[in-house]
Amino acid sequence: MPRVGLNQRTVVREAARLADEVGADQLTLAALAHRLGVALPSLYKHVRGAEALAQKLSALATAELADELTTAAAGRAGGDALRAVAAAYRSYAHRHPGRYPTTQRVPDPTDPEHVAAGERAVGAIRSTLRGYGFDGDDTIDATRMLRSTLHGFVSLEAAGGFGLPRAVDASFAHLVAALDGAFRSWPRDSDR
Repeated sequence: MPRVGLNQRTVVREAARLADEVGADQLTLAALAHRLGVALPSLYKHVRGAEALAQKLSALATAELADELTTAAAGRAGGDALRAVAAAYRSYAHRHPGRYPTTQRVPDPTDPEHVAAGERAVGAIRSTLRGYGFDGDDTIDATRMLRSTLHGFVSLEAAGGFGLPRAVDASFAHLVAALDGAFRSWPRDSDR
């Protein structure tokens, strides 16, 4: 008999909490079943398996990140928006070290909630970049640059990859300032 109150939403939310504690790579269905106090086969009533759970976890984390980026960008433009969005991105990665990596997964096209979350996250970035006058392919290129730069920084930081004797916060501030400068002086397609 399934545990009362257990549903897919509860299973995925608990998986997210567990991922933050042990890391997404250590999240297993067995560990999650133990955490929920159910037999492993009971989880299959709520998720089809490990891959389905990973996809649902990605959808949840992407929606959370999208909310934070959207809130950070609201009412801001240019460098102010960029600093706020970058800080929100980094903060989310710090607070949710297990679920953050799952935000890098491409949304499942058969999951409308995941697709919508991905579109909102990209929309927050595009909104930020609009303040720099980007359009067309330049927007795509700048989005990729911003995303890969922020992801690289927070991933290295999470892995303990910054050992030099300089405050990481200062380096992050310089990184964001350099992005701002790059976006302000972006070579437009028409200039190339």
